[in-house]
Amino acid sequence: MKYEWRKQEKEIYSAKQEPSLIRMPVQNYIMICGEGDPNKEDFFERVGVLYSLAYQIKNGYKKACLDGSADRIDGLYDDYVVYPLEGVWTTSDPEHPLDKDRFVYRIMLKQPDVITEQMFKKAYDAVARKKPHQLLKEVEFFSQEEGLCAQIMHKGPFGDEPESFAKMDEFIKEKGYERRNHWHREIYVAGARQADSKNKKTILRYTLKV
Repeated sequence: MKYEWRKQEKEIYSAKQEPSLIRMPVQNYIMICGEGDPNKEDFFERVGVLYSLAYQIKNGYKKACLDGSADRIDGLYDDYVVYPLEGVWTTSDPEHPLDKDRFVYRIMLKQPDVITEQMFKKAYDAVARKKPHQLLKEVEFFSQEEGLCAQIMHKGPFGDEPESFAKMDEFIKEKGYERRNHWHREIYVAGARQADSKNKKTILRYTLKV
């Protein structure tokens, strides 16, 4: 059976088009950092390296379930759908926050709780042998707990995101919260590769001080 994040984790991936609060638990990721315009080749190479590793982890997990050396997800699932790409973004030039060449980011793919760092290392070694890439050494396995967050589902092109951010800014001000830092998270749940598509769905999220 295949674990599907859209169905089994609706509370995380079904944000509304109006701001709301959510408390995020500890989650595991594979991640790579970068700087600059996400429309340029360096960004896409980093994304490609992440996905190569993610699918190797997934395939290794299926084999481990078959031979009994790995726990099934929720005791049922021996396979899973790869999670959506996420990016945590800020800028090196706060006076010009929309200058894409100044963007600083961490892009990542969530991993099921059953995936261990040992599984990550095994997959890493396999990818390094079969599909070596100079950026592979920059990928990390890590755990993060965001805690209390504000979020909104943004529908439409990335260029229209400031409108959704403005809604979140007003929301947290009304609720008496402050952002923990100047980073924000984007989760690309649909249409990320469709340029300027109205069908894009991106969860935008701030972490909050408590």
